[in-house]
Amino acid sequence: MNPLAQELNRQIAAVNPHVLDMLSERGKRFYFPKGILSQSAEAKSLATKFNATIGTALEDGHAMALPSLMEELPGIDANSALLYAPSPGNPKLREAWRLKTLHDNPSLSGHPVSLPIVTNGLSHGLSLLADMFVNPGDPLIYPDMNWGNYALNFVVRSEAVPCYYKFFKNNGFNIDAFREALTKYSEGHDKVIVLLNFPNNPSGYTPTEAEGDAIANALVELAEKGVNIVAIIDDAYFGLFFDKHCMQESLFTKLAGRHERLLAVKADAATKEVYVWGLRVGFVSVAVKSAVDPWPLYEALNAKFGGAIRSVISNCSALSQRLVLHALNSPSFYRERAQKVAKMKDRAIKVKEVLSNPKYDDAWEVYPFNSGYFMCLRIKNVDSEKLRLHLLENYGVGTISVTPTDLRIAFSCLEVDQIQELFDIIYQGCKDLNAK
Repeated sequence: MNPLAQELNRQIAAVNPHVLDMLSERGKRFYFPKGILSQSAEAKSLATKFNATIGTALEDGHAMALPSLMEELPGIDANSALLYAPSPGNPKLREAWRLKTLHDNPSLSGHPVSLPIVTNGLSHGLSLLADMFVNPGDPLIYPDMNWGNYALNFVVRSEAVPCYYKFFKNNGFNIDAFREALTKYSEGHDKVIVLLNFPNNPSGYTPTEAEGDAIANALVELAEKGVNIVAIIDDAYFGLFFDKHCMQESLFTKLAGRHERLLAVKADAATKEVYVWGLRVGFVSVAVKSAVDPWPLYEALNAKFGGAIRSVISNCSALSQRLVLHALNSPSFYRERAQKVAKMKDRAIKVKEVLSNPKYDDAWEVYPFNSGYFMCLRIKNVDSEKLRLHLLENYGVGTISVTPTDLRIAFSCLEVDQIQELFDIIYQGCKDLNAK
């Protein structure tokens, strides 16, 4: 093992040896190299005459740039747009996202949380977590209603064993099934990976405060039994809460600093929160209880994350990071964001209004939803994939078949005045197939 990795491992173990045990074998080997990057960093501050360290092209002291490209970026200088960003991300953006997280989650006040590292969108963040924490055969506990990319990242790439539980019970989160899954799938293992995504994709459900407390307490109880837990909170749709009864803060706030064997990981992104899907800017933050100052542990984990990023993509887009930072620093950011959330809420309310009509009862049941981009129908008497194809081929309507019974609708991309017609078409499609 590289001496730099060994030193990072010692740094982690000195603060909390359980976290070192949570790392995968690959995660233990990760380190941030002290090669070209560190030497270039030193030269940047000390080389006052010539700096011939980094593989970029300069012209008159600035990044060499094609005018045909820069004309698409009015008001942005070439250095900001084109030069490399640090592997862990733009320091100013990392700090700005930390402050935004505290603004949105006031319950985090007083709980030491790591400085977020920047990822190439949330999917990249999840792949880093899989690399860092998952060994082949580790149990991955997550619900039957889940985003398909989890399987690619954790099961296909890292060979975790998928362990499902039923997401809904009595129009709410199935805390009984969750507890049973923790007990069942942790048996014989000293570590489990628990993946929690609220607002949930595909259902669009966020637990109530009481349900969130029950989830957190169940994880703490398992940690108290001696099981190490990596609890990954996928906050991709954070902030899109349309019901006063659902949690208004991240579940991360209920887990941060709760137990020495419970590593809370927050994976989030500007993707949906800042409405910049193609810019690919995400973040990963961690928190764990510690008897001593946790910052050396956080710095060691971030160094490993930085090494993992360096090994695959080197660094994330400097231009994308600059644009997101500019938005976060704008005095109108929170007002603008609230306007978009209100528009999304109007769409969700309209969906609920339309689906309250009993005329649809013979065709489907509506899963609970109160947040996010999506909602799901449990289709009766018709295979959802056949329905999806029928709607697409005969009505020009696109939907997503999640399971043989479940059809996902993204109301996020619909105008309010389109919603009634959409569900009427889906209903007609069900009638068409039942008549055959």
